Amino acid sequence: MPEVKPNFARDWVEFNDPAKPEELYKCDLTWLTSYWTCIYGSGCCGIDADKPDAGCCSDGAYYSDEDDEKRTLEVAKRLTRDMWQYFDEAQPKKAKGKMQISEVGLDKDRKTKKIDDSCIFLNRKGHTAPGFTGDFGCVLHHLAQKEDIHFVETKPDVCWQLPIRRSFEQREFGEQEITVNVIGEYERLAWGDGGAEFDWYCTSNTEAHVGREPVYLSNKVELTALMGEPAYAVLKMHCDNRIEAIAAARKEQKKRELPLFVIHPATIAAGK
Repeated sequence: MPEVKPNFARDWVEFNDPAKPEELYKCDLTWLTSYWTCIYGSGCCGIDADKPDAGCCSDGAYYSDEDDEKRTLEVAKRLTRDMWQYFDEAQPKKAKGKMQISEVGLDKDRKTKKIDDSCIFLNRKGHTAPGFTGDFGCVLHHLAQKEDIHFVETKPDVCWQLPIRRSFEQREFGEQEITVNVIGEYERLAWGDGGAEFDWYCTSNTEAHVGREPVYLSNKVELTALMGEPAYAVLKMHCDNRIEAIAAARKEQKKRELPLFVIHPATIAAGK
């Protein structure tokens, strides 16, 4: 199924954070109630056609700030040679030195190091070595599974947030200006000029809209980390109500295209 066209209409909801009434959230209900799910290893084509098994890890991860880099560095220290293909390449060059997991990207911002044309934390498919028991894919994801924790605790910010996007808008109320927290889809357009160069992208592809649960449930941990529990609870209420209303309308009208709701076109095409 081809990628759906961008710039389609969306349904949004706005509400104040119960824990911080001065904080306003604007959330994309069309995206959050879609049935997107990560299909890495199960049909993901990767953003580069010549590296399908790299998924979206081709260029490494840009850190959100210094704390993000420091946290990733501490997590990397928990990785072992039997888990990580590039364990040796990441070790300090000097005794008591810093692990070599980062570099400066083309835009002069710091990011995870790129090695063999992809992220240093990406175990390549087919890799074998004496004592290696790991699997292909992100070793930071595998670490979370091994330690029975969520990958929010082990991956750089951008890696666990994608494809949810938190951005900010400025809005004027008389002489007052407030910041609006926007929670939406990290669609291809959000990447700027670089996004147009992706050979494949998951959020707008029908192949990836096959989740068992809508995004607001399957990505509850990520959304809670971004918004806090009180704000997420309000978001969940709105999403629950929307899902119930869509189901009721479908039952009554006996058709999938509902004029009262803007449903993600990739989810519609997937028959969800």
